[in-house]
Amino acid sequence: MSRESILKYVKRLGRPIFTTHDMQAMSGKSLSAVVQGLNHLRNQGAVVKLRRGIWAEAAAEPLSPFLIIPYLPSGSRTYLSFLSALHLHGIIEQIPQQITCASVAHSRTIATAAGVFAIHRIAPAFFFGFDWYRDTAGFLTAVPEKALLDCLYLSGRKGKRFAHFPELHLPPSFSFAKARHWTRRIADPRLRSHVLRVLDRIQRSTGTGA
Repeated sequence: MSRESILKYVKRLGRPIFTTHDMQAMSGKSLSAVVQGLNHLRNQGAVVKLRRGIWAEAAAEPLSPFLIIPYLPSGSRTYLSFLSALHLHGIIEQIPQQITCASVAHSRTIATAAGVFAIHRIAPAFFFGFDWYRDTAGFLTAVPEKALLDCLYLSGRKGKRFAHFPELHLPPSFSFAKARHWTRRIADPRLRSHVLRVLDRIQRSTGTGA
């Protein structure tokens, strides 16, 4: 497959990130021909290989690594959460070293050319509280209350991840009442008690309303 023909399909797709299988489905060519064409485009600087099977069209503006989230091979939907979502919402200032996501699939770390993603498993019953960021179809992210709850959820489990936070700047719209209501979805009573206890401590320390 020529450089020009594969680039035509990349342009036609109309989104910054795509997969090898996207190009194969659009072109009807063999997988090996598509890979060869994409590698040729990469050598020419027209596309960037983010990870095996995941590509991006080269652009003048830096690509947001969050846009890769829907393409991560987790086996289920994945949404931005934990410290990364808290930073995105302006609740913490410190930029996490890894991009933290939630999934019902097994926890894993995935390295890409745009950043390292830490995917943490949560129970299916607790997999909610997220939406498309700014109402676009770019990537899913936890709402502020759920991002904080996800951190507390993992802090009470084996490994005690996210047991310590940087300073929190909770917006006036943050609802502790909503967060407490959502803790009912945690099946383990010990874990639920832990989350509620830490949530109360955070509310007292931040002086935030209901």
